[in-house]
Amino acid sequence: MAHEELTTTDREEKQVNSEGRKPRVLLAASGSVAAIKFGNLCHCFSEWAEVRAVATRSSLHFIDRGSIPSDVIFYTDNEEWSSWKKLGDDVLHIDLRRWADVMVIAPLSANTLAKIAGGLSDNLLTCIVRAWDNSKPLFVAPAMNTFMWNNPFTERHLLSIDELGISLIPPVTKKLACGDYGNGAMAEPSLINTSVRLLLESQASPK
Repeated sequence: MAHEELTTTDREEKQVNSEGRKPRVLLAASGSVAAIKFGNLCHCFSEWAEVRAVATRSSLHFIDRGSIPSDVIFYTDNEEWSSWKKLGDDVLHIDLRRWADVMVIAPLSANTLAKIAGGLSDNLLTCIVRAWDNSKPLFVAPAMNTFMWNNPFTERHLLSIDELGISLIPPVTKKLACGDYGNGAMAEPSLINTSVRLLLESQASPK
């Protein structure tokens, strides 16, 4: 889908205010075979929320762009600086952070998990995370080979993102795309959708 600029109202809105509008969900995919489910994930969320989507360069190998709902604005790394020419111009990762009520990274690859845990920001997705407003929820749904999931580095990285307040939607045990059987498969889009929706609805409920 063609890139659309965020409006001035979007850029200036810095406080989350869900009254009178749908929740704003920023979905992001990193480079895992589980990204083949990204279109399904976008459809689940677009049934009740306004959705914008971000995909890393490696995730595009698995994403069927035609499966993305027509009302979901889709961004890639190529668009990170496309609108920036001089000081004062739009910065996409900042605009998206301001726009979103919640961010969901699904799938979260081992590589992107390591980047986030180490504070790296070398693409659109990780720049958004590095600039994220920690008063807003951020969910991740990892997807990787079982041996990668059980690697000691993964445990360290999960501890690091937990300290940042990032919510984990754990992977599940099943036959993986590589043919192995074990833990590491991304949770189903329906479960990811339900987990995020329940949290937002609980936050919106009267105290």
